[in-house]
Amino acid sequence: MTARTRLWVLVVSTPVIAFTLIGGYLGQAATRDETLRNLRVFEDVMQLVVDNYVEEVDVRKAMRGAMRGLTDGLDLDSTFLTPDLVKTFESRDTPPPAEIGVEIAKGYYLRIMSARDGSPAAKAGIRTGDYIRAIDGRPTRDMSPYEGARLLRGAAGSKVTLLLIRGNAAEPHELTVVRDRLTGPEVTSRMANASTGYVRVVEFTSNSSARIKQAFDALAKTGASRYVIDLRGTSRGDLDTGLEAARLFVRNATLGVKISRDPSARADAKDKTRKDTIAAQANDGAITAPVVLLIDSGTSGAAELFASALDGNNRAELVGERTIGRVARQQLVKLPDGSGLLLTTARYLSPSSGAIHEKGLTPDLHVAEPDVDFGADPPAGDAALDKAIERLTTPAKKAA
Repeated sequence: MTARTRLWVLVVSTPVIAFTLIGGYLGQAATRDETLRNLRVFEDVMQLVVDNYVEEVDVRKAMRGAMRGLTDGLDLDSTFLTPDLVKTFESRDTPPPAEIGVEIAKGYYLRIMSARDGSPAAKAGIRTGDYIRAIDGRPTRDMSPYEGARLLRGAAGSKVTLLLIRGNAAEPHELTVVRDRLTGPEVTSRMANASTGYVRVVEFTSNSSARIKQAFDALAKTGASRYVIDLRGTSRGDLDTGLEAARLFVRNATLGVKISRDPSARADAKDKTRKDTIAAQANDGAITAPVVLLIDSGTSGAAELFASALDGNNRAELVGERTIGRVARQQLVKLPDGSGLLLTTARYLSPSSGAIHEKGLTPDLHVAEPDVDFGADPPAGDAALDKAIERLTTPAKKAA
């Protein structure tokens, strides 16, 4: 390795060293000696690559790939940001007003978590589980969800072209979607039958608790005595809003547990985490009617915490598909070269302290969502809703 190359390795490996040291603060269970051994292995690998690769190595490019690999090995939400993206993130500038209405996450390519009801994406037939291989010709293989979300926004009426994969990766589909401002209520409701109310929560906001209560009250006046809450494809909203909405249904019990790094923990402590219990109070639990929740692989974030709180307190049954498990918070850690890492620094557990993040919630009754070919209309009917209504007539879990 030449002196110039060694200098490059030192310069561009500084972020890795910083990451490792920061890792000790953020929860990496490694002793100082283990850390130093890992750094020496990394340096050895870099030297082997530089000395043996067929062409001269672009060390900066290789290092950024290594940084992406570090975050890919953590969870779905931790990600690497280039210096330009860090500047955009820190500027807190207002993004363009129009979008196509999807939530995305890492998954080799960018994975569609959900398409909001009535959004341009939903109208175009984009579904949970689709993968975006390219956005306006830009490959998403090494693209962070943050960057992808920025690219999907634009002026109302502007177009974005997506290369989508559903099922067979060898047969991608090109689709042009017109961006628009998202409209429509976050909570809708109707009578499913003479005694069952149906409440659809599109996303969780600070107003969700009040609107869910209003929906229940209105349906009760129409004759509803039991309810289905549809959380399928619901992935938008701050995590706290899901826990706040759960207070409507749970009284004087644990809603969830937040786990984070304990800054006061001793350096030699085996467990350096801090657990904070989020509890419902004695005056919570205004809604006591029987409830079943519809969930699927697009149910995440605030909706997962809401479902976990009700399920963990035997307040509702879950019907549908397993959720993906995304109940964590991220924090930007800047690196010396101007790039940064969005690292998960807190995650939430179920009321019984069971893992949710990257594990998901298992339904009490599994009902698969139908497979739909690209461009085809979904089948008539709603098997999951039918099963949820049926479940309400013979519930295994009673209201608290």
